[in-house]
Amino acid sequence: MKLKENILIVDDDLSILELLHRHLNKWGFHVFKAISVKEAVIILKDTKIDLLITDLKMPQIDGFELVTFVRENYTYIPILIVTGYPSVQDSLKAIKNGAADYLTKPFTKEELKQAVEKSIHYKSNLNESAPIEIPKEIIGKSSAIKEIFEVIERVKNNKATVFVEGESGTGKELIARAIHYEGKFSKQPFIAVNCGAIPENLLEAELFGYTQGAFTGAEKNRNGFFQAANGGTIFLDEIGNASLSVQTRLLRVLQEKEVIKVGAQKPEKIDVRIIAATNSNLKEMSRKELFREDLYYRLVVVEIKVPPLRNRKEDIPMLIDKFLLKYGLEYKDRFIKINPAALEVLKRYDWPGNIRELENIIQRAVILCDKIIEIDHLPDHLKYKIDFPEAETLLTLKEMEKKYIEKVLRTTNNNKTKAAEILGIDRKTIRLKLNE
Repeated sequence: MKLKENILIVDDDLSILELLHRHLNKWGFHVFKAISVKEAVIILKDTKIDLLITDLKMPQIDGFELVTFVRENYTYIPILIVTGYPSVQDSLKAIKNGAADYLTKPFTKEELKQAVEKSIHYKSNLNESAPIEIPKEIIGKSSAIKEIFEVIERVKNNKATVFVEGESGTGKELIARAIHYEGKFSKQPFIAVNCGAIPENLLEAELFGYTQGAFTGAEKNRNGFFQAANGGTIFLDEIGNASLSVQTRLLRVLQEKEVIKVGAQKPEKIDVRIIAATNSNLKEMSRKELFREDLYYRLVVVEIKVPPLRNRKEDIPMLIDKFLLKYGLEYKDRFIKINPAALEVLKRYDWPGNIRELENIIQRAVILCDKIIEIDHLPDHLKYKIDFPEAETLLTLKEMEKKYIEKVLRTTNNNKTKAAEILGIDRKTIRLKLNE
């Protein structure tokens, strides 16, 4: 039988869950089951759901909280309440919160069918259509993020080379993954390589593979990351760290669509989309002959510039909601909220560590709070105004960044591990930025 809509049923009573599943499956619906709100939220994040059927009385997080969450985050999904504890008050509350219908246990097969059909029909009254499909992990409503969504939409179904530029912690890999997994090549491999994390003398062999005896320790032929990504996408993060030798080989891949293993003579044809990313200025590096200019222009076929979080502060509340959901369910088994005053503190801050720093701070605050994040749950350096220089001594962004890193180090008594955690970067990056 042809499958119809996707229906998610949520109930901690396994017998009811199986009964609903059996009837819905017989009528041709594709059914997802969850025995808790936490499990339901995970399914909602990863699956397009056309109807939610949920109980109200459940342990830890009840159905009312799930209804509120769905109505706030998935406005196009109709909701059918199925409960064994009927009351006029609960019924009114459920309908007020956005439920399409309310069904009391026990119910007949025909009553269930009518309620399901009514609820699915109700969908057209919520929205004429679901919102535009956007990458699930990229959060934001700012004009800059909307422009990135548009570029992703244009490149996801072809294999044009894409160059993603942005500061550390802005989500460059998320964009690369969105390009791959939102398009028609999503079933093919996606291989992410951090060129800055692999020693320079090993990067060439790791990327392109090697033959037996090519160097000491090469005991057999081995494919590299490019061969592993064949047919799909390879994401080369921190491409500016690649040596000139590796850059020359990358240029051949882009020009000839082939790779040569270290120690080999014969090239291998390869079909792979390259997405490169960096937080360095490659154009400036090419002027200093640290990066091949011809490779730079080969990489920048389609360019995506990811704005730092300080330039898209209207997205901060949405990002916070995402992390509250993630860590609230992970650590507390409940939905965590944030006090408006604490939210204002987070919105005022300039986030030198970008989204990674924001996520770390929300994660910490969720652990420290009970149900609501207050100002006291935020790190001290966020609570107080940072003193900026007077107009006659204005600094460059690089100087300000260095000044702020030094401030955080003073606050942490020069504890680089703690400072790195606050900034959302690693110890090596702190050292590099202080020595620039």
